[in-house]
Amino acid sequence: MTRVYAAIAVGAVAALLGGTAWYVFARNSADPLAPCRSSVVAGGSGAIGGPFTLVDHNGTEVTEKDVLTKPSLVYFGYTFCPDVCPVDTVRNAEVIDILDEMGHEVTPVFVTVDPGRDTPEVLADYAENIHPRMIGLTGTEAQIAAAAKAYRVVYQADEKKDDYYLVGHMTFTYLMDPEKGFLDFFRREIPADQMAAQVACFLENS
Repeated sequence: MTRVYAAIAVGAVAALLGGTAWYVFARNSADPLAPCRSSVVAGGSGAIGGPFTLVDHNGTEVTEKDVLTKPSLVYFGYTFCPDVCPVDTVRNAEVIDILDEMGHEVTPVFVTVDPGRDTPEVLADYAENIHPRMIGLTGTEAQIAAAAKAYRVVYQADEKKDDYYLVGHMTFTYLMDPEKGFLDFFRREIPADQMAAQVACFLENS
């Protein structure tokens, strides 16, 4: 499993630093949202995110236009994840609640990288336990792969010898805006209060 996560880490760096769609920006007046950013790498419009067709936790086929109707925190993971995903999604739920208190409504979105096990029914139960506004998304292997590619998400499943296989995956949370698209990404080490403050900064200065 260590090798899998090492490969994922390498893929994450390549995804963020490589490719013509990404560029390193200077934190100056040319970028009015620079004080809000947690990352030192950002893309222009369309650098991350894009069209997708998936199935929500109610079993309804949806596109990004149906899901990202408000500012959203998008996270790729899977419900069978034993440690990382629960911590990250609960942190994101806490961020949502803090933002609610600040007067900002943001939608938590969970996209599975394990569609074989994460059926709409499984995601519905997971979403209910994490946050009442959470949208869980699944789909076919091809649909998930296409969505992950659009978001520069790298993931890899262990050999599926039984029902308890693990899936290595990137752990960034993406802040998406229905009009502006990708705004920033957040690492899992950022505490909820700091992340909420940075998200609020974007919402208040966009």
